Amino acid sequence: MNATDPADALPEVVSAYIAAVNAFDLDAITATFCDDALVNDARREFVGIASIRAWARRELVDDKVTMAVTEVAHHGALTIVRARYDGEYDKTNLPDELILTSYLTVADGRISSLIIVHNQPTPY
Repeated sequence: MNATDPADALPEVVSAYIAAVNAFDLDAITATFCDDALVNDARREFVGIASIRAWARRELVDDKVTMAVTEVAHHGALTIVRARYDGEYDKTNLPDELILTSYLTVADGRISSLIIVHNQPTPY
């Protein structure tokens, strides 16, 4: 895996997705995804643009979620983005600083898959 500085170039559509999330812009978020894209957020799967739009409205826009990118890595065709998340969501049992890792694939200039994981430290 090749880690880079967060300021380094992300695929244009990934940068657009992050900017749209931070602007709470549902239409712009939705526009970054392929019609048949897949999102897996906290082991919940959303497939297709209608399902992803409903997820984005409920989980990102309504909760005013923001992402501050802390690290970007590339592994083959996979873009890995670690970001500090904040917002007006229920923070019960979450760490003070919530860092989530997003694993994104892009096809034809749009996000075809997004997997969001709260990784745990390696036990060794």
